[in-house]
Amino acid sequence: MKLDLTVPSALEYFASLVGSDRDLALFEAALSLGQDEYPELDLQASMAEVDQLIARLQRRLADDASALQRVRVLNQFFFTDLGFAGNVNNYYDPDNSFVSQLLRTRRGIPISLAVLWMELAQGLKLDAQGVSFPGHFMVKVNLPMGQAVIDPMSGRSLSKEELSEKLEPFRRRSGLVNDFEAPLGLYLQAASPREILARMLRNLKEIYRSQQDWPRLLAVQERLVVLLPESWPEYRDRGLVHAELGNSRQALSDLELYLEHASRMVDTEQIVEQVKILRIQTGI
Repeated sequence: MKLDLTVPSALEYFASLVGSDRDLALFEAALSLGQDEYPELDLQASMAEVDQLIARLQRRLADDASALQRVRVLNQFFFTDLGFAGNVNNYYDPDNSFVSQLLRTRRGIPISLAVLWMELAQGLKLDAQGVSFPGHFMVKVNLPMGQAVIDPMSGRSLSKEELSEKLEPFRRRSGLVNDFEAPLGLYLQAASPREILARMLRNLKEIYRSQQDWPRLLAVQERLVVLLPESWPEYRDRGLVHAELGNSRQALSDLELYLEHASRMVDTEQIVEQVKILRIQTGI
């Protein structure tokens, strides 16, 4: 019997990690996003590094330490001792989204900081979850006295008044005021690992699209299609990137699939025109 010793591609490896919601390991999947930019990335070494950080944290705590004490020790270790913080001077650097780079530089953006913070929190048996708060990813922790919402850029717990103030610009832009104002709790629901990975990838997507970096954008779109196989706009966007790269047949395939499943989208007329052009180019 022959053994298959073929090394999976970065995309194949990612697909194996996100195939099932039940088995989706958020930290490993988030860490693997860096493989497109850093092909030699040693995922096992990075995960071992985090295990060592957890072990150091555990040695600082008594077995019967309260949840609140665990949060305080984690924040002291993470933000003060190790110096993790937001990269406010270069916020849109793609490296901020790669957890492997975050481990090296100690600088990131809210969502990458949150993913690492939550992995350490899990090692301390804290009940921590990510929150897709508009414009600024948050973390919430369930404590005996109630729920704390923490800013992963600083470790500071935010009051309801502070959260409402941060939400106000989003509400105004969206017209969600007065009779249409949604309760604060609606914006504090836990994000699933799949939703967190999608937000991380879409952050990279916006950076690469603004830079017109089509090869890197294509790699991100490949991952989004794998992660969200029924999100038809992601096929459209991958098709448009293929078109920019001159991959007419791949573009045509994606855009036709989008039109097949997204007939009620507002941009269907423009996509139909794009498909006509691609058919001429490909001779179909």
